[in-house]
Amino acid sequence: MILFRYLTKEILVSMFAVSVTLLVIVMSGRFVKYLAQAAAGELAPDVVLTIMMYRVPSFLELVLPLGLFIGILLAYGRLYVESEMTVMSACGMSTKRLALFTLAPSILVAAVVGYMSLYASPIGMGKAQDIFKDADNASGLELLVAGRFRIDEKEGRVSYIEQLNNRENTMREVFSASQTGDKNGEQLSIVFAEKAAIEIDEATLGRYLVLENGYQYIGAPGQLNFRVTHFEKFGQLVKEPERQRSSYKRTDARTTEQLLTSDKLEDKATLQWRISLIILVPIIALIAQALSKTNHRKGRYVKMLPAFLIYIFYLVGLNAARDAIEKQQLPLELGMWWVHGVFLLIALLLLFGQDAYRRLRNLNSPPVRTA
Repeated sequence: MILFRYLTKEILVSMFAVSVTLLVIVMSGRFVKYLAQAAAGELAPDVVLTIMMYRVPSFLELVLPLGLFIGILLAYGRLYVESEMTVMSACGMSTKRLALFTLAPSILVAAVVGYMSLYASPIGMGKAQDIFKDADNASGLELLVAGRFRIDEKEGRVSYIEQLNNRENTMREVFSASQTGDKNGEQLSIVFAEKAAIEIDEATLGRYLVLENGYQYIGAPGQLNFRVTHFEKFGQLVKEPERQRSSYKRTDARTTEQLLTSDKLEDKATLQWRISLIILVPIIALIAQALSKTNHRKGRYVKMLPAFLIYIFYLVGLNAARDAIEKQQLPLELGMWWVHGVFLLIALLLLFGQDAYRRLRNLNSPPVRTA
């Protein structure tokens, strides 16, 4: 029991450190992407952190298995290098018993991954998807910041507002400049208004930027033939932006209950994917145990590269099986289970294959005759 607590502590401490590091890296990359979308006017700045919080469960369901995998490699690798594993083996610690000790924390991690995959992640993905679909987050007042210029590269427009009132949906001291083309060539259109607001036409459901009490200047820079127009009310149609393709599948936002009652292959494949993330955890734990075996001469990092390759092939295989199910190229009954079977066999061969081969060779070798 003392050895069990000691090994479990070593695994969980290493896993926690690795998982936190990986989570920070993954969230930083995603956060930079959302900030770029907000800077380009494709996403409201005030919802970036909200989206990140909703995406945390979907990050954790992938980070925790990898963190456990690396944690076992590091923890057991240190024990082998410092000859602690040798002492344990001399005291009767067999490979089978060590595998049972390794599976105990991995089952705990699998339970956490199962909660994230089957419950928390779909809810978070659904809420994040709702934010992306919200028209106010695609265009409107939420994309504007008082006292700052906003550049829309797609429309070729520069906008500026002095004051913004989100409660009343009004803006004051509005400036807008954009390129316009006609028979006289490219011209510059500059609009200045004292007041503006976003309004929706009930007939067409179109969104309009309604400007009040302002001026419009149209002409080519450097020439004197500018046309100046004073207006009391002037409306500009706000074009709906092109929908960005999500980095995740549409079914990822559906709850597990909805997937269970669905007959669509896409939903069935998504359900198998969520269950596969749970099954993956104990299998990679056994693989990590087998590949962590080393000595002080080789070092604790000697098998990191082949370990990572096996883990990558495992995930790639699951993704390929999921796509094949959705495209009806793989029977649903076979699904992703064959991938788990292959890598479970690899884990067992790595753990017990050498001992089994040695025993088989000893059985087939002729007995030694003594005089």
